[in-house]
Amino acid sequence: MTAAMTQPPPLSDRTALQRKRSRASAGRTPAMFLHELVADECQQRLNEVNKPFKNPAIVTGFPDFWRGLWPNAKIVADGDLLDLAPGAHDLVIHALALHWANDPIGQMVQCRRALCADGLFLAAMFGGQTLSTLRTSLAEAEVAVSGGLSPRVLPMAEIRDLGGLLGRAGLAMPVADALPMRVSYANPWALMHDLRAMGETNALSARLRTPTKRALFNKAAALYPHDGGRITAEFDLIFLTGWCPDDSQPKPLRPGSATIHLSEALRAFEPPPNQTKTGQTD
Repeated sequence: MTAAMTQPPPLSDRTALQRKRSRASAGRTPAMFLHELVADECQQRLNEVNKPFKNPAIVTGFPDFWRGLWPNAKIVADGDLLDLAPGAHDLVIHALALHWANDPIGQMVQCRRALCADGLFLAAMFGGQTLSTLRTSLAEAEVAVSGGLSPRVLPMAEIRDLGGLLGRAGLAMPVADALPMRVSYANPWALMHDLRAMGETNALSARLRTPTKRALFNKAAALYPHDGGRITAEFDLIFLTGWCPDDSQPKPLRPGSATIHLSEALRAFEPPPNQTKTGQTD
């Protein structure tokens, strides 16, 4: 007999995540400044493309915010199955939610299928060093207070890995770039308040289901590095861009089709034999 294949547990608890997002949206002061930054960045990138998009769709966990900015777009929840019809859109924006996906490449594949030929996929997500100092402070505090560790901050993917997913999802001309943000807070409590107002607190499936002791957060706040009484939080925004393949797009040359040898091309940049470089010294 062979052991039965088991599926790995999902990264995120979607019910808990939606509950946290709903509380953030209904709060007095939702912290949407990073969504605002992402919206501005997306608009700038679309302006550089210089192509009209008539049927956009936006995948997001904060529909009211994005609907207010893109009233003509189809707003889609970022669940495991996206409500997107095949070939129905010339633009799909995945707006600051892909880091919570249980299957990121599956999300990209669904977005690519929803694009018409030469349609654009544009995603923004957290990655890299996002909240790395908070993660370290919480880990050290938990070891000191309880003698163990539990998942508290979402693991973040590196840009080189995320860029490779675009090609695996079937998107052409893939581009991945990062926008590092460093945000100053009065103290770690202010940072954690903002994370709650963003709907970005712990919704990991593997999290502890018992209330966290206040002593742990007090210890983490004491361990968090500060400069002149203030602290800095890292938010690395990763932007992913890819196109639904189309015959009109530029394509790489077929291997072996070059008409000039590399050595000949480099020889054109060599200085004449008798030419020497001179310089001045003090």
